[in-house]
Amino acid sequence: MSIASPPGGSNAKVLIFYGSAAPGEESPVVNAGIEAIERIGLSGPARERFKVEATDDASVFTDAKRLGRYNAIVFLTGGGDVLDPAQEAGLEAYMEAGGGFVGIHDAARAEPYSDWFTGLIGARPAASSPKTVQRATVEVGDRQNPATKNLPLEWKRFDQWFNWVENPSGTVHTVARVRESTYQPGTSANGWDHPISWCRDYDGGRSFYTGMGGTVSSYDETEFREHLRGALLWTARLVQADCKATITSHYKAERLTPPNKPGQNDQIGEPHGLVTAPDGRVFYIGRGGTDSSQPVITDWNNPDIGKGKGQIHIYDPKTKKVTLAGELTVFGNKGGGDELIKSEEGLLGIELDPRFEQNGWVYLHYTPHSRVDRETHMAERRVSRFTLDPVTQKLDLSSEKVLLTWPVQVHSCCHAGGGMAWDSKGNLYIATGDTNSSGFSGGYSGNNPQPSYKGVSFADARRTAGNTNNLNGKILRIHPEPDGTYTIPEGNLFTGKETAEGGGKTRGEIYVMGVRNPARIFVDKKTDILYAGWVGPDAGEPSPVWGPAKYDTFAAITKAGNHGWPYCMGNKQPYRDRNLPDPSKPLGWYDCDHPRNESPNNDGLVNLPPVTGNNIWYSPQGGAPDYPRDANGIPSYRKEEATYRLPWLKGGGQAAMNGPVYRYDAASTSEVKWPSYWDGKWFVGDFYDADQPRNAVLMDPKTLDEGGLPVHSESLKKIIPTGNDGIKNLMDWKFGPDGALYVLDYGRGFFTSDSKSALWRVTYTGGGPTPAADQLARGTAQ
Repeated sequence: MSIASPPGGSNAKVLIFYGSAAPGEESPVVNAGIEAIERIGLSGPARERFKVEATDDASVFTDAKRLGRYNAIVFLTGGGDVLDPAQEAGLEAYMEAGGGFVGIHDAARAEPYSDWFTGLIGARPAASSPKTVQRATVEVGDRQNPATKNLPLEWKRFDQWFNWVENPSGTVHTVARVRESTYQPGTSANGWDHPISWCRDYDGGRSFYTGMGGTVSSYDETEFREHLRGALLWTARLVQADCKATITSHYKAERLTPPNKPGQNDQIGEPHGLVTAPDGRVFYIGRGGTDSSQPVITDWNNPDIGKGKGQIHIYDPKTKKVTLAGELTVFGNKGGGDELIKSEEGLLGIELDPRFEQNGWVYLHYTPHSRVDRETHMAERRVSRFTLDPVTQKLDLSSEKVLLTWPVQVHSCCHAGGGMAWDSKGNLYIATGDTNSSGFSGGYSGNNPQPSYKGVSFADARRTAGNTNNLNGKILRIHPEPDGTYTIPEGNLFTGKETAEGGGKTRGEIYVMGVRNPARIFVDKKTDILYAGWVGPDAGEPSPVWGPAKYDTFAAITKAGNHGWPYCMGNKQPYRDRNLPDPSKPLGWYDCDHPRNESPNNDGLVNLPPVTGNNIWYSPQGGAPDYPRDANGIPSYRKEEATYRLPWLKGGGQAAMNGPVYRYDAASTSEVKWPSYWDGKWFVGDFYDADQPRNAVLMDPKTLDEGGLPVHSESLKKIIPTGNDGIKNLMDWKFGPDGALYVLDYGRGFFTSDSKSALWRVTYTGGGPTPAADQLARGTAQ
């Protein structure tokens, strides 16, 4: 059966097929649907109008001449075998000729014995799907598709909601999901990833399916008709749409760097961060741990205690070769093991100057070995500027300009932080960890004032993260100047001039306080919003005595503030205070709105800024745990009473690794750039790849700066491969100027590099939107 390509010009037509295998009277939904689609065809600009014909006669699918008149076919039909083999073959031929198909609700139950029709629809409803009409929230994740771009981010509506026998995510492009926590999905629930509307290019044509539209009232909804309108315009070739962006097979992940040669770090050091240059080169750093053939010195009596090499490598995509650009002698090679032996210091962060192409300036955040005091177990952290020689591609170590220094204790591990990022105004953000031990508090608030070495506390984060006069446990913001100094921009949390009774002080460099271990930060230069993630404490479960379990955290930050640690976590969930003379006994709960630092180790202000709620937090039990609160606002912290507001999240062993916000460059001619679907989405992930997140989330701009939760999440685990031979231990990830995603895999050990340590690139291969521009049909109703 040969069918001509569907028409264009002024003769765009849509066929509604409502034939049913079920005997009896016509469904009221059919009449409502026909009337709504007829109204849609007559509305909008003239170039987007179309004529509508409706039939229940399946013989149309064997009439090649007639079938070839339609730009799109809508299945508004009940379940069952509605086409005989010849008629189904006619529908196949129609799609192969470039036709368009829209399936609505019960259409997913048609042709139950046809694998081809299953592919056309995308998924089949589970027999035990709920039968009742329920109000639910639809998450509209695709903000560009014509079927969803004008819908609310969170669309609340009544309908009959199907569950799917097999989840189609990854084989179709989902444009909207239904949030199961907002209704009763029944025993065959699909979980947090519950697609409800999707599209795909299929067998030469275009297919769109929506599981909505199961009620007569649906077709009276302005927003539902807008949804159908966009689907019809795309399938009828009146507009273009990208229905490939989340289909797994359209992405390619490739390892760029081979393993190091034996005994060398010629390709990669202990992976710890990356940044991309405007010309596409990737600069990535090694913290300072060495390979297993090198000695690790942990004896404080040895002058070489913890000495390591922080390495800067450059990958050039043009030559596909790696250059070792430089090595800094750092404190940070102490290996794993006991809390008082290992170290997370070293070369921690890298950024390129905004005018790097002109000046070659590279900024490094590191702990120089030469500044370690073996007597006091103190070290110096610094941010310095170096110049890269454009000819040799080597850092000129003698060009160092030290911008900023501050003391850190290195007696007891951990939490060095390290990330850096620029905003559009030339301000540099620097993430610092709380340099606090993970022990001595049972895994809850790091607020034990007792343990110390030579008078310096190493288990009380109120000395660091919770202290207005200390640069640790912060995100700093400075404005580097050409002469190697810096100024403090307006709008930071403090001016540096505040004092209080008793001599309390502040540091003007502080933009955000109250963060535990912010290894990765990112600034979206389009909005200048700061995105950050930090690792939480170690408690595996909440405690009614001490407070929440470990929460790894992500926050979208629009202004200076206090994000809580070690007083509060999550959505202002407080910890219990402790103090001398007996830190093992709990005191009162912290007040998140009026926190006070009453630690004997505090040399800053006592009265602190109020705590700002965070956008994403997760524990071993699940994402965004929340609890009933008493009259004083204190959560119960009983595990059995928790509700999980972000069901796509779960922890366990967990280490948050904040990612970028993608910005699509329409002017770029790159053939590997990720599609515009991802524009504005925030990438959040975890070092581990089992149950932990690796997702792109969509935020509501109206609630983002108030601790608002993401309104939609897209899993990346099938796009960024997991497992031992994939990117198992995600250490950093950034988009390059080519629009590809560059990812550092840490390797399979700790405090070292191994054969799995590598730089990867994830590219998009799916091509542009469809139909092609020269295949668009500009219709107008007559």
